[in-house]
Amino acid sequence: MIFRSMVLAGLLLATALPAAAQPAVTPREQGALVMENVPVTPPEVREALRRYQNARSASFLDWMADGTMLIATRFGQTAQVHHVTAPGSARIQLTFFDEPVAGAEAQPGVPGRYIFSRDVGGAEYYQGYWTGLTGPETAFTEPKTRNTGFLFSKDGRQLAWSRVTPGSGDYDIMLMRSGEPASRRVALEGQGAMSPLAFSPDGSKMVVGRYISVQSSKLFLLDLASGRLTEINPTNEAIAYGRAEFTADGRGVLLISDQGAEVGRLVRYDVASGRFSPVADGGRWEVETFDLSEDGRLLAYTINEGGRSRVILRELAGGRALAQPNLPVGVVGAIKFSPDNRRLAINLNSATSPADVWTWDLQPGRLVRWTQSEMGGLDPAAMVEPSLVEFRSFDNRQIPAWVYRPRKAGGKAPVIISIHGGPEGQSRPTFSAGYQYWANELGAAVIVPNVRGSTGYGKTYVSLDNGVKRRDSVKDIGALLDWIATQPDLDASRVVVTGGSYGGYMTLASFADYQDRLAGAIDIVGISNWLTFLANTEGYRRDLRRAEYGDERDPAIRAFLEKDSPIVSVSRMRKPLFVIAGYNDPRVPWTEGQQIVREVRKNGGDVWWMMAKDEGHGFRKKQNVDAQREAETLFLRKVFGAP
Repeated sequence: MIFRSMVLAGLLLATALPAAAQPAVTPREQGALVMENVPVTPPEVREALRRYQNARSASFLDWMADGTMLIATRFGQTAQVHHVTAPGSARIQLTFFDEPVAGAEAQPGVPGRYIFSRDVGGAEYYQGYWTGLTGPETAFTEPKTRNTGFLFSKDGRQLAWSRVTPGSGDYDIMLMRSGEPASRRVALEGQGAMSPLAFSPDGSKMVVGRYISVQSSKLFLLDLASGRLTEINPTNEAIAYGRAEFTADGRGVLLISDQGAEVGRLVRYDVASGRFSPVADGGRWEVETFDLSEDGRLLAYTINEGGRSRVILRELAGGRALAQPNLPVGVVGAIKFSPDNRRLAINLNSATSPADVWTWDLQPGRLVRWTQSEMGGLDPAAMVEPSLVEFRSFDNRQIPAWVYRPRKAGGKAPVIISIHGGPEGQSRPTFSAGYQYWANELGAAVIVPNVRGSTGYGKTYVSLDNGVKRRDSVKDIGALLDWIATQPDLDASRVVVTGGSYGGYMTLASFADYQDRLAGAIDIVGISNWLTFLANTEGYRRDLRRAEYGDERDPAIRAFLEKDSPIVSVSRMRKPLFVIAGYNDPRVPWTEGQQIVREVRKNGGDVWWMMAKDEGHGFRKKQNVDAQREAETLFLRKVFGAP
């Protein structure tokens, strides 16, 4: 990887500048962390954070062939695979690594067998491993390759996935006989970001997707014997496709498509005729995912209603509605029918409780909780429920935002604006230990906007920040600052903006444009210079990012990207700034943070710096996350003037 060979001593930025140009810099190291100007955490701050940081969550991974579950949860430093045999039973840990496990898939029809993937240090070069409930794991992917999208055939005899090599943006489709790494072969030499989506029931064909951008993708049928690739719905129209699944008879494919609509809808593609027919839609809201029962009779799908999830069940043939689960308000991360067709697994997350795994038992129509994640000693009743508001932006467009207001009264509350990454993302009312801590312990209001360019509100909205319109999303933050100034309980003189990745770009751009209206900023793995970012991001991401941000090889686009880069506005960044990065980040290299720190300091700016040598695009190891939260707390207390 780029920058991987750089000497770690160079992470200490103070050595990069002439002494006369530098404000005072206090460097120190703590484990894998390199820090500058970050104070040592007082014991009382660490203790106040402890309960929030010890809250856990559980994520559904897959049903095993015998009707038990694989889930991911953390009982040490990182999330690992666990086995749950029945509702409320113990979570039996299966993997024990220093690095978090990225995902797992159970082998259909073979009890106790599954695969999992993991990387090293956040580099995202995932490797696949074959294992069981006991015994060692066997690697079946090639070292120094990135492997994602693992998919078993219906009978469990074949395994497919996507593979890309360093520097390349073309993913190959790999195929292997289950449990036989020596049988691994390239089923398709791919072009672009291709991935397997669904096997036909007889295992002879596969639906393959190619992601181009958030608004454009393509689908293909791949004949596995001949290697023949046939495009589904060939057209020059930009269409965004989602999940796909063959019907039980193999004659049709259910898939999510936004063709002819603002949002994704569920449609059926007839393989023989090539025609599409509607299956389900959510009106103005998108169908975000779906699942078919193993026998093909039952359909479950979720609708994203302004950020909240609704689950719907029905019979596929005829569309007869079934009893529906009455879920708490929250976000559904995954749904999947059990192998015996009797249960639907639901991963549910809400703003006031961490994610847990439930099932909807179809007979007698009952919601059953399989996991109950610990909240670290927090009182669930004390958690803040966000409210959904809208504020008017510069062009009279209404921008949605979630607002977490502190329960404690006593003067105007300082404000933290948290901007999501992506930009193809959406902030939704899920549990955030950070938001709850800020609201309950710092007494801050947390505002989480979905600026233009966010997903979930239709393809017109998601396109409003494309290309040279990028700065319009920053103007939305200016409009939010206007709205804050009208709120009697919010202190417009104490506003901090923060965000990660693309949200980090938004943080830096807002910090420059609204310097006189912001008290400080926290930039997490953010983009500071579009040109150096596009030059140094990993090869498998570069073309995908060009589709969103613009192709810097075009002189006109290059000129715009250079002008739009936050690093050209460092002279306006005079308030306190905290920059956080991961040394192994393949998406936004750590040098994006390094260079903004260096340039702001040249102008006499007050900058804190935190680098994790064993992390990538965001911190995943608990000790690093804890240190980040502690440092953020000290920074916010300083900026807000808290004792």
